[in-house]
Amino acid sequence: MSPSAPSSSPAASTGGAPPSLSKESGAPDPYLPGQGTNAYRVTRYEIDLDYKLSSNRLNARALVHAVTRHPTSAIVLDLAGLRATKVHLSGRRVRKFSQRAEQLVVVPEAALLPGEEFTLDIRYEGNPSPRRGLWGEVGWEELTDGVLVAGQPNGAPSWFPCNDHARDKASYRISVTTDANYRAVCNGVLLSHTTRASRQTWVYEQSEPMSTYLATVQIGRYELLALNPGGPGAQVPQYAAVPPALAERARSGLTRQSAMMRTFTNCFGPYPFAEYTVVVAEDELEIPLEAQTLSIFGPNHLGLDWESQRLIAHELSHQWFGNSLTAASWRDIWLHEGFACYAEWIWSEEAGVLPVANRAAAAWRKLRAGSQDLLVGDPGPERMFDDRVYKRGALALHALRLRCGDLAFFALLHDWAGQHRHGSVSTSQFILAADRATGIDAEALLHPWLYEEALPPLPH
Repeated sequence: MSPSAPSSSPAASTGGAPPSLSKESGAPDPYLPGQGTNAYRVTRYEIDLDYKLSSNRLNARALVHAVTRHPTSAIVLDLAGLRATKVHLSGRRVRKFSQRAEQLVVVPEAALLPGEEFTLDIRYEGNPSPRRGLWGEVGWEELTDGVLVAGQPNGAPSWFPCNDHARDKASYRISVTTDANYRAVCNGVLLSHTTRASRQTWVYEQSEPMSTYLATVQIGRYELLALNPGGPGAQVPQYAAVPPALAERARSGLTRQSAMMRTFTNCFGPYPFAEYTVVVAEDELEIPLEAQTLSIFGPNHLGLDWESQRLIAHELSHQWFGNSLTAASWRDIWLHEGFACYAEWIWSEEAGVLPVANRAAAAWRKLRAGSQDLLVGDPGPERMFDDRVYKRGALALHALRLRCGDLAFFALLHDWAGQHRHGSVSTSQFILAADRATGIDAEALLHPWLYEEALPPLPH
């Protein structure tokens, strides 16, 4: 998610040590109670969507391949606003399944044992719509002429049955059949595109593990533009899916993106996916959105001004921090947003706009003038998209960089992104990695920034 979603209902925070793992002993994530389960893990989703734009009607099938972690007498999936019509479990029709409280509960004839592999084949249908919650409306959303899916943090169940927890990462095949003259854009690499009468089918494969909230479908009257030249030695292929009328505006607004890609590859290590696509919706959007292998912008985000360009840099950097490396718990979201905000500052200096030190000083002054009642390392669900998580998280990284020096700092980022590529991460893991890579007491340095309310002095 781009900076910065406002907090909706502030809650008091107190200082102290980083949260212990005991907080995860109940629900998979204390920030999303009732969402996701630890009983099994999904290894692959195969989703076939047949969608009619005029009626917002979805008929779909999902194959969910999974393996149990614990003895399981009922398989619980998240599914909101859509109706399951038929369920098979490992090839046999399930006679007992039910839906309640935005969950699909499937009861096998015999309990599943730990380590047992199973496949659910679920037919479902309905009129998909966003989910409403602390963060506004998230999920499947109709545009003026198309569809946008904004999954963060709990929008995935609005369009497919899933184990909706950020730590549960799987591969995906997503097939979308929709009206002719519309392009469907999903995560990963396009495998095929076929036309039959007035319908077209687009099939994508996302082979690298992906969290459910990062899965997406974008549908619109888009043409696909290549944003960088191909040929031997070319960098990561980059594309833009845009309405034809916005093509030149998109080319202009994204003209520096290839340079951003080179900068971030130098700073963070190899780009973690096969390609990168920007979708430009015809409608103006309040904020840009990131999904794995792609980002979504409105035409209002395509300017050459710093505000627009920082958003383009921010969303690109999420491919490393947020998508390849995904926080195992939402309380550690600063590992996404603080890193992406710092990436903006790195690009600002690289582009000759303003040095990192100036960006850090401006952010520190703004934080000092505001309320200091939030723990960046555990902000609470209501405020996990608070701008202070972004800015103070970036300042924590800047303080670490100044303490250990550029060589050790960027070696740390390369190692961090490489060692945990396509995995789940936590703040405690980052602190240990920083200790090893820099030789300093990273916990003593980072603790005041992450787990104390009072703002530390400006790093220098």
